[in-house]
Amino acid sequence: MAIDIGGTKIAGALVHPDGTMTAATRRPTPRAVDAEGVMAAVAEVVADLSASPLWSSAVRCGIGSAGPVDTSRGTVSPVNIGAWRDFPVQERIAAELAARGAELPTVLAGDGVAMTAAEHWLGAARGYANALCMVVSTGVGGGLILNNQLHPGPTGNAGHIGHISVAFDGEPCVCGSRGCVESIASGTAIARWAREQGWTPSAGSGPGGSGGANGANGADGPGTAGDATAAGVAAAAAQGDPIALAAFDRAGRALAAAIAASATLVETDIAVIGGGVAAAGDTLFGPIRSHLAQYATLSFVQELQVVPATLGTHAGLIGAAAAATMLLSPSASSESTSSESTSSG
Repeated sequence: MAIDIGGTKIAGALVHPDGTMTAATRRPTPRAVDAEGVMAAVAEVVADLSASPLWSSAVRCGIGSAGPVDTSRGTVSPVNIGAWRDFPVQERIAAELAARGAELPTVLAGDGVAMTAAEHWLGAARGYANALCMVVSTGVGGGLILNNQLHPGPTGNAGHIGHISVAFDGEPCVCGSRGCVESIASGTAIARWAREQGWTPSAGSGPGGSGGANGANGADGPGTAGDATAAGVAAAAAQGDPIALAAFDRAGRALAAAIAASATLVETDIAVIGGGVAAAGDTLFGPIRSHLAQYATLSFVQELQVVPATLGTHAGLIGAAAAATMLLSPSASSESTSSESTSSG
């Protein structure tokens, strides 16, 4: 069983050993409510799952959540769910499951760690014993696979690459440090830097400069005219806008430096990047790969690969189930192993 909690939706599914999902359900994440109001939406998702004929076949439950998380205490304080601060989500979900006859072992994973588990199980990191997986969106998070094992660390925050400093004299980061990857390469940071350099979204299209009616910032689909987000910057970069290109080159350099540093530290073979900013495709991956050659110079990291994530919107639920499988010891769910062939999580 898998439950995925984010700032816009709370989703659940029964996940089978081959990664297929049944009984998938979701609720919008409530706004302007207290902690119990958010938990009520989680309880509704659990109730939906319990109506499935396969409910009794579940052997464990993985809970993926936006962070920060503290898996040592089973608590979350998601930046995009203001009502939850040190909320005991793991304990509360376990109680909801038990109330519906499913006394299952549970595990909590941050969304970056869950995405890592998903990509290693069924995605771009499959077959790699050592991998760094990243989510580059409004923030930058990640997780590690080391020796084919998910490595969340004592509090579930290992692999949080967004807060590695790559610019010692860089601007302050929201975490309190300076020059963090997130402060340069997140979607928020990309858009902010581009605007500071004079880029403005406009109705104009085609190469020739930023801002005004002659800017190169319009594009069909995501990042259309008037879009001041990273998607708008990406669309402008695809049209040849020099400031937009520079914004993604700067972000790519920061990501390359952090990826190389991580690989040098723990000898990862591949870096998998997902999240909304990764949807920019070669506009992001081109600079990362170009700059990587300048940072990954030692012989044991020169073959390091950087590739896009492949699971997209399914990574949250698949990752929560995968994290439960990888992190819960076999004995934790021994009472339900007779059902293993039906539902993995």
